[in-house]
Amino acid sequence: MADRKIIIDDIEVEVDPNLTLIQACELAGVEIPRFCYHERLSIAGNCRMCLVEVVGGPPKPAASCAMQVKDLRPGPNGEPSVIKTNSPMVKKAREGVMEFLLINHPLDCPICDQGGECDLQDQAMAYGVDFSRYREPKRASEDLNLGPLVETHMTRCISCTRCVRFTSEVAGITQMGQTGRGEDSEITSYLNLTLDSNLQGNIIDLCPVGALVSKPYAFTARPWELTKTETIDVMDALGSNIRVDCKGREVMRILPRNNDGVNEEWISDKTRFVWDGLRRQRLDTPYIREAGKLRKASWPEALAAVAAAMTGRKVAGLVGDLAPVEAAFALKQLVEGLGGKVECRTDGARLPAGQRGGYAGTARIEDIDGAGQIWIVGSNPRVEAPVLNARIRKAWTQGAEVHVIGAAVDLTYEYTHEGTGRDTLVRLAGSAGAAEKPALVIVGQGALTEADGEAVLAQAQALATALGGGLLVLHTAASRVGAMDVGAVTEGGMAAALEGAEVVYNLGADEVEIAPGPFVIYQGSHGDRGAHRADIILPGAAYTEENGLFVNTEGRPQLALRAGFPPGEAKENWAILRALSAELGAAQPWDSLAQLRRALVEAVPHLAMIDRVPENAPAVLELRAPASADFRGAVKDFYLTNPIARASALMAELSAMARARAETAMAAE
Repeated sequence: MADRKIIIDDIEVEVDPNLTLIQACELAGVEIPRFCYHERLSIAGNCRMCLVEVVGGPPKPAASCAMQVKDLRPGPNGEPSVIKTNSPMVKKAREGVMEFLLINHPLDCPICDQGGECDLQDQAMAYGVDFSRYREPKRASEDLNLGPLVETHMTRCISCTRCVRFTSEVAGITQMGQTGRGEDSEITSYLNLTLDSNLQGNIIDLCPVGALVSKPYAFTARPWELTKTETIDVMDALGSNIRVDCKGREVMRILPRNNDGVNEEWISDKTRFVWDGLRRQRLDTPYIREAGKLRKASWPEALAAVAAAMTGRKVAGLVGDLAPVEAAFALKQLVEGLGGKVECRTDGARLPAGQRGGYAGTARIEDIDGAGQIWIVGSNPRVEAPVLNARIRKAWTQGAEVHVIGAAVDLTYEYTHEGTGRDTLVRLAGSAGAAEKPALVIVGQGALTEADGEAVLAQAQALATALGGGLLVLHTAASRVGAMDVGAVTEGGMAAALEGAEVVYNLGADEVEIAPGPFVIYQGSHGDRGAHRADIILPGAAYTEENGLFVNTEGRPQLALRAGFPPGEAKENWAILRALSAELGAAQPWDSLAQLRRALVEAVPHLAMIDRVPENAPAVLELRAPASADFRGAVKDFYLTNPIARASALMAELSAMARARAETAMAAE
């Protein structure tokens, strides 16, 4: 359908006739106030704040969110339709709507946690009147218990229903709704249940008033006291774009940033609420183990001890799940310079070294949106990447067929369960024909971490090729693709890297058990499993405390920026490795992060493509039959996958609640 000319406040624009008036006004640069309308949710049309005047239309204002451009009538002689957003009719209508919204609103702005970033507050100032004619007692509502994440003050609720639409449409749970009519209408949860979703924190951002606020953040800071830093999340490999808000040195909250190619504007609850783990069990000074006990040491002493331990001995390096690319690159240069081996596939994933199409895939996350067929192999995206799962759900609501090869789990959408094991994959890869609609195969780490992982990957790639679609490898470790890019791999995997090693340099790998024998140097941010096994501990920075490069699961390099400083004596990870190289008498040829990045881009040019996804050719893999076993999930407990999450009291509570829910016996029907 051809674009159509309309005139908005004397500005002539050509727009798609399928756009709503509110979208057309945004294209013309005209701001329309709204409470219930949100571009990623269905249209409710129930707040009436977005009223505009349609010239030549009905003698009353129209809701711009619920009317399309194609519904407008042209002028008497075929002139473009005229919309007015600032006429006396519109001004009076907005003031009336705002007055009605404030009738039962408690107006407790000074003590409301949303104060300073509240849509109702801002729009009441901009579009409302400066007095109230309401003298009757205000209605009050009981607060809901939605769990430990979302605090409710339902008296403030203006019934925009954004939370209801998000939970049912995006998160895929049906636990919130509206009951009653008129003055008795209220938003409530089904049978007073707490929300069972790992995306529920997003309703805090969506709520335009102070009815839903963050329970852990409540009454700890005001928005104008916070230093805001735009960075990247590392709780899963999706690379969600986030904003970290700090008060002094403390992280106070984490919010999503919009990136249509990655996370749209959603983040998982682990991403949003893990910040209390950044304060607990931190390593803030070097330690050296003597007579079985760790004692504090100074940096010169600790580095000298590490250099003495590594000199003349067989060294192996392990790259953990949260390490930035710069640290992985520096560790590779250091260990390989000593004749040692480095490995980043600490979970045993059989990812092909040097073949980017094999470990980063050939598709982009955005391809999910236009896919007609989505095949999920050996993965449970609801716990491995909840935001990616919401994107698959969105594609499903728009007509995409979803097929699952692996365990039958609740993914919040319907799918065809093809089978649980590798035999099903081999059969389908051999018999599938070209799909009529765009197809996408998503293969999870649970399918690749067994001994036959490379054969499974070859079969998944064969299925993608047969369907005529792309392959998306869904990683669980934020650092994995970047470390693979810089070549932090050993042929034969971790067993080959550790074979005969006398010294193991562990860069934040807390998900592995290092057998007794080798001398272990641990560099990381938290006192987790790796630090317990270590003979020397070097305290490093967490992901919010240093500038770093992370490559997400689709192979998109993204920059994480420092929001705060590491505690105590802890240092940035690349700087520790640079200082150690000097101690070993083989100083690395960079003295700043900028110099290190120059060397990094020289070695791996595509890492300079910030926020772009390089094109990858399919990997050349030998097509052979894997073992005939069922696929197993890669993530056992969504809330406790890394040392920061395991240090968080809130994550421990959420994990316990999830376990209790899973164990609850259901009544027989």
